[in-house]
Amino acid sequence: MNGIKPVEELELTDDFMFMAVMRNEEVCKELLERLLKIKIEKVEYPELQKEIRPYYESKGVRLDVYVKDSDHIYDIEIQTYHDKNLAKRTRVYQSMIDADNLMRGQDYLELKESFVIFITTFDPFGYEMPVYTFKNICKENTKITLQDETSKIFFNATAYKKESDIAIRQFMSYPLNKEPTDDFTRKLDRLVNTIKKNKQFRKGYDSMGAVWYMDAKREGRLEGILQKSIDAAKKLLSTGISKEQIASCLDLSIEKVEELSKEVKNS
Repeated sequence: MNGIKPVEELELTDDFMFMAVMRNEEVCKELLERLLKIKIEKVEYPELQKEIRPYYESKGVRLDVYVKDSDHIYDIEIQTYHDKNLAKRTRVYQSMIDADNLMRGQDYLELKESFVIFITTFDPFGYEMPVYTFKNICKENTKITLQDETSKIFFNATAYKKESDIAIRQFMSYPLNKEPTDDFTRKLDRLVNTIKKNKQFRKGYDSMGAVWYMDAKREGRLEGILQKSIDAAKKLLSTGISKEQIASCLDLSIEKVEELSKEVKNS
């Protein structure tokens, strides 16, 4: 399928694989406990990839991994591309989670404490910090917090060496280096390889690939895929394959292939 990574090449950082791994309750629970330094009795899965759309006309959100325990809600996202709107995405995610969990007539006190968690393979804010935790505080006196029980936390894998907590550091190194370094990351690695061989997962990945691709295209997440297609097209242009065939195989417009052909000739 054009633009879709073969299932054999999937890693933890790929959306489909991350969601499949997080279906394992034990692994999901252990990851949350490790990242947030808390104990969780049990996690519930209202929906693994939850879509929230309050009104037909309004913009909805699709959350990667959405889980609960008795007092908390956790949204866990894996992010491998630098989205300039990442901060505002967390704002929308938070508001959607709250709206979805407070039924009409309920008191605001019934809102659960919530965490929007992003695991990124890039530095989202450029300060080379391993973890960025955001809570609402008073500008005039930073000792005063709003106490709305919301947290937005970004785990920056590129700075894992600076993380003082060994358990968090070992997890953060895995999506970046692809090498397990402790029992938990070895468990993740085995699970990833097991899932790749699962027939049901492979079938679901094939059928959902087109949906993911269109979502990614609409949200501007195909920079890496597009660049690979461009690089491949440049190589193919010197082999005698027609421009029409190249455009079709690599999901590029014929105009783009014509443009690349001129670049290759000029170089």
